[in-house]
Amino acid sequence: MMGGHHAASGAAAWIAIASTGPYALGWYPLDSTGILIGAMATAGTALVCDWDHRHSTIANSLPPLSNVIAVGIEKASGGHRQGTHSLLGASAFVVLAAMAAQFQMVTPVGKLSVGAGLLCMFMINLAAKALNLFPKSGWITNWLFAVVMAGLVTWFAPDQWGWLPLSMLTGVVVHIVGDMITVGGVPLLWPIVIKPPKFLRKSLISGIWRANGAFSIPLLGRAGSRREWLVLIPVSGYAMVGMGIAAWTLAQQHWPGILAALGGVVQLP
Repeated sequence: MMGGHHAASGAAAWIAIASTGPYALGWYPLDSTGILIGAMATAGTALVCDWDHRHSTIANSLPPLSNVIAVGIEKASGGHRQGTHSLLGASAFVVLAAMAAQFQMVTPVGKLSVGAGLLCMFMINLAAKALNLFPKSGWITNWLFAVVMAGLVTWFAPDQWGWLPLSMLTGVVVHIVGDMITVGGVPLLWPIVIKPPKFLRKSLISGIWRANGAFSIPLLGRAGSRREWLVLIPVSGYAMVGMGIAAWTLAQQHWPGILAALGGVVQLP
């Protein structure tokens, strides 16, 4: 699945989980701030599995630090689309997020989610890079955006720390499922690789249990296929509408005067 579609899927999944309105699951209800911040973060956590290639687009999201991290993940996971796309890799990412979520500071102005801010500094930038929100060259814009996002998440993140590991879990599951429904498949049981017997490699099951031991249910065909676009366009729309509603609700709560003034301007003949 394409990077932008992974990001959109992650954001949409978070909207469904954290919202309580129509067409949402409401499994982990949060206020508008939590919905908006979580959607941006989960758009990034839905890409973290692809942070296993030193030359990938997202590896260049916050150079040179993101490149160094990509090299480390690549070596630890056995290369591209190996350990990071497995159940073990997903568990490791969730544990990392849970550890980061515990790093909170109590200050005179309230509790600051420093760990969440630092982790989301990378996660949100991964999504922004995959969605081509930055120029292809130049890293200053990337870092400025990252610092601003880190500050906003540190200040406004929900008090309950559980949202961050849930965001990571949601993102990596969405990513793995997204790649699993393309022809490439994923090595779910890595580092255990169980290859199908040779007599099964030419049967119908070969498309599901691939010769390299990966598992696939190729409903979308190849990455970037028309089927993928047909599915992901409405998914992306769902994410955009959900984030837009959360942002509007947030604005009504914090800047009602400005919105009222804007409404008056719009109503003028």
